[in-house]
Amino acid sequence: MPQLVQDFRGFLMQGNLIALAVAFVMGTAFAALVNALVADLITPMVAAIFGQPSFSGLSFEVNGSEFLYGHFLNALITFLSIAAAIFFFVLKPAQRVGLVPLDPDTKGCPRCTSAIPAAATRCPQCTADIA
Repeated sequence: MPQLVQDFRGFLMQGNLIALAVAFVMGTAFAALVNALVADLITPMVAAIFGQPSFSGLSFEVNGSEFLYGHFLNALITFLSIAAAIFFFVLKPAQRVGLVPLDPDTKGCPRCTSAIPAAATRCPQCTADIA
């Protein structure tokens, strides 16, 4: 039984599991931050532009069936706001400091600095050999 406990402890303490746990906690905290950004800043701006703080009351009816397209508009605005926040406040700053590659499928030619496919061995622009 002690070997089983030691194996379990080793499993819990391995680097990948700890990194995953830290990433999960950070992701949860970041989600709360982005949700607060959307709910407290972006949604009121949308309300100021369109005159309604929420579109959930918008609907239409066809043959007795009610279509609540306002809920969809709220979800769409929330999704686009979260995507924009992640793009402008996470991805672009990370690319600027080199944490995230701009395009992993390309690389720069050392001679003419043009973007070429990552698997290329010769630059199509200047015909330089790429090691």
